[in-house]
Amino acid sequence: MPKIIALVPMRHHSQRVPGKNFRPLAGMPLFHHIIGSLLACPEIAQVVVDTDSPPIMEGLKQHFPSVVVLERPEHLRGDAVSMNEILLYDTSRAEADFYLQTHSTNPLLQPATLSRAVQSLLAHSPEYDSLFSVTRRQVRLWDQLGRAINHNPAILLQTQDLPPVYEENSCLYIFSRSILSNRLNRIGERPLMFEIDAAEAWDIDEELDFAITAFLLQQAQVRNA
Repeated sequence: MPKIIALVPMRHHSQRVPGKNFRPLAGMPLFHHIIGSLLACPEIAQVVVDTDSPPIMEGLKQHFPSVVVLERPEHLRGDAVSMNEILLYDTSRAEADFYLQTHSTNPLLQPATLSRAVQSLLAHSPEYDSLFSVTRRQVRLWDQLGRAINHNPAILLQTQDLPPVYEENSCLYIFSRSILSNRLNRIGERPLMFEIDAAEAWDIDEELDFAITAFLLQQAQVRNA
């Protein structure tokens, strides 16, 4: 079994949702949800969090002592620093065959889904060299010039009959350090798209997303009770 390390970058500062990464959601700080799911995934050998946030560092030390914390250097803390630069630093500090990168803003991701993603890539390697998650969409799309992208406006199909398109949902990426360093990208030359249900893939970017995610978590708790 290749060694797989999970990487979770978490900034203290959030431009759109203040305190997002450690704001309470369904009774616990947001980042607790994804850390719990990663630790429950048997294919992941180690969870590494890159952060500049004192409350996150303290919370990890108290509740998740097995998680490795990388304190983000000053030169990587600005809003203009790309995620690829941060990941290059992280992968230089923690050696693995593959890295699974996700975000604290994906609290609905389940351990079984993470396992399935890892197993999917390993089963199809080296045919595919990396993996990224997607959400299936069957809606009528138009570009900024008013041109139909995925349908013929003269033929009114039901949306469920449209050819699907796939949105990169940023929930998870699996890649090697060589792909990241050679391409400055998490996505290799032969990526495998991994579909995640839209409800599980919900990402918290705005205030409204907190309310929606709290509702979805409540519904899941009722189903599992």
